[in-house]
Amino acid sequence: MMKRTGTALSMTAAALMVSSSLATAQDMAALEAAAKKEGMLSTIALPDSWCGYGDVIASFKAKYPEIKYNGLNPDAGSADELEAIRANKDNKGPQAPDVIDVGLSFGPAAKAEGLIQPYKVATWESIPADAKDADGSWYGDYYGVMSFVVNKDLVPNVPQSFADLLKPEYAGQVAFAGDPRASNQAILAVLAAGMAQGAEPGAAAAQAGLEFFKKLNDAGNFVPVIGKAGTLAQGTTPIVIAWDYNGLSWRDSLKGNPPVDVVVPTDASLAGVYVQAISAYAPQPNAAKLWMEYLYSDEGQLGWLKGYCHPIRFNDLVAGGKVPQEMLDKLPPAEGYAKAVFPSLDAVNANSAAVKEGWDKVVGANVVQ
Repeated sequence: MMKRTGTALSMTAAALMVSSSLATAQDMAALEAAAKKEGMLSTIALPDSWCGYGDVIASFKAKYPEIKYNGLNPDAGSADELEAIRANKDNKGPQAPDVIDVGLSFGPAAKAEGLIQPYKVATWESIPADAKDADGSWYGDYYGVMSFVVNKDLVPNVPQSFADLLKPEYAGQVAFAGDPRASNQAILAVLAAGMAQGAEPGAAAAQAGLEFFKKLNDAGNFVPVIGKAGTLAQGTTPIVIAWDYNGLSWRDSLKGNPPVDVVVPTDASLAGVYVQAISAYAPQPNAAKLWMEYLYSDEGQLGWLKGYCHPIRFNDLVAGGKVPQEMLDKLPPAEGYAKAVFPSLDAVNANSAAVKEGWDKVVGANVVQ
């Protein structure tokens, strides 16, 4: 990691010992004291409806009422989060994020640029090795599977595959849940479409996915509007390609008005990991560490499961008998998930670069809010 100066990496003596996976109760007490002294935590790009974040944030606030929660730009994408760190390197005010939650490819990029700092939570050893940076700069927290979220009032024949989306009956109906030039969710939706064409994850699938969306756009089926629960219900975007947990959350929030289906496409089952990291310039580094400890605790991980996400420590929790049966019963059926593909980091990086560079050239649709 690049060497930095200033106060971003300074820690109080009380929190210095809380840097390994062997944190003790005494260490945690010291970290809590240091975080409470800082008095605030600034996050970014955490909408309440995403992965159960609303309840996770509420639980953190209830556990640590002395720490003011400051949520910045909840609708931002992963690229926006890194830009917020860059733009606030010398700013210790409330607009500077302490922590980020970004797509897998953005973690190594942020580390290479010196935007994040290492920290290993107490449950570090239970995080799979292939889902974390060995030095502790970033670490996977949860994952989802790419799905179609469908307004059944407007789409009586629910599409089951990417191939279906090209049918004339879906004219003016298909949208992303983000901008493919900045949103990890949309960038990986392009990868999934490319995989559905038979391409291997990586640059090849990115190119195949871009060509698929060019066909979709040329056919008039693609809607260049960012889809969310409101646009799904209003009919602006009757079919949204999004993570399963977002679709399931939208379905619950709409309470059957309209009825919503969430479908894992039969021709591409893509799993996507999101990672957490602490800004190298965090104004409140101890509050940031305490937030990470909470997210990776049993309580925090079960919060993701409640929000229909797959927590990164899921196997460890199940093995320890820590997942309530009623929570397991509420999960979607295993069908469609069993064949989920987890692309390698290299494949995700290659896809991300190809999609961001090629979207305007190949597809040419300006996706907007």
